[in-house]
Amino acid sequence: MYNPRNQYKKPVAVLSKEDKKLISQIIIDKNAAGTLVSYADRLGKQLKEEDLKASQIRAVFDEVRQIEALWLQDEEKALYRVHLLKPKLAYRAAREKKGVPALKEVLTLAIDLVVEKRELAKERFRRFTEFFEAIIAYHKAHGGKD
Repeated sequence: MYNPRNQYKKPVAVLSKEDKKLISQIIIDKNAAGTLVSYADRLGKQLKEEDLKASQIRAVFDEVRQIEALWLQDEEKALYRVHLLKPKLAYRAAREKKGVPALKEVLTLAIDLVVEKRELAKERFRRFTEFFEAIIAYHKAHGGKD
């Protein structure tokens, strides 16, 4: 992904309308497992090609796992921590230029969809977690390094 106006600028991650539609479907539609798998495969491959290292996003994924466990104990606190994933992703994207900005754009949109309706947040967070896990799995399957 790059800015075509100036080929010498650093790449920027910009989601297309189609990407946004697919991500929305993955998070909102409980019957979108096929879309989740195919989009995660495509994104995992892209992130590998952008030389993303799994260690660059491990801290964020570890936080997602902690939130998942917290959800059973305290939903309000878990939801609060879901909101805080966005600045963590922004920080990682600012520090790591290879692959992280693209992943940040995808996951930030997904987080927005998780938190937009409080009554559906738990179910949507579960799909978000599955999506993130699938991205990491496909990144590794395509040869991504730790």
